[in-house]
Amino acid sequence: MNTEQTKVTITLGGGCFWCIEAIYQELKGVIEVVSGYSGGKVKNPSYEQVCSGTTGHAEVIQITFNPEIIPFKKILNVFFSTHDPTTVNRQGNDVGTQYRSVIFYHTSEQNQIALEVIKELDDAGTLKEPIVTEVAPFREFYEAENYHQDYFKLNASQPYCKVIIQPKVEKFRKNYADNLKDVKLKL
Repeated sequence: MNTEQTKVTITLGGGCFWCIEAIYQELKGVIEVVSGYSGGKVKNPSYEQVCSGTTGHAEVIQITFNPEIIPFKKILNVFFSTHDPTTVNRQGNDVGTQYRSVIFYHTSEQNQIALEVIKELDDAGTLKEPIVTEVAPFREFYEAENYHQDYFKLNASQPYCKVIIQPKVEKFRKNYADNLKDVKLKL
């Protein structure tokens, strides 16, 4: 019997990485979520460099998941329903290329599925505007500084977490109640 767990990796950006990290950490089948930077030209960028908007990097999360528990399409459905994929370089008050909606695919199959999901959502008129999410091949991932990892879990009482992240997490929990891990952060 094979006890080795099936693992797949995808890299997603949907605004501030603290917000999307908090959501995916609670999803059944997700093994690991790491905040970082991807899609730019600067090697090993710092948070300050990425925030300047000059590196080309987006704030992203790298998700390792078991597709036997949660299919890639469900990962994408969560992604598209928990941020605004219809605005270019903006999520709420966060403005700049570092906050763009982006899928960095790791395989040609992920690319194909991402494009299909975008077309399905656009054709269905699910969102008020067309999806502008960038779909690009994965190249490099730079892990963000330690203080960015598990940010919501460790800082839930901070004003940004209370006002911005907590409502997103609550909406996610309501919409995906059947897909949550057993252990969750109390709000």
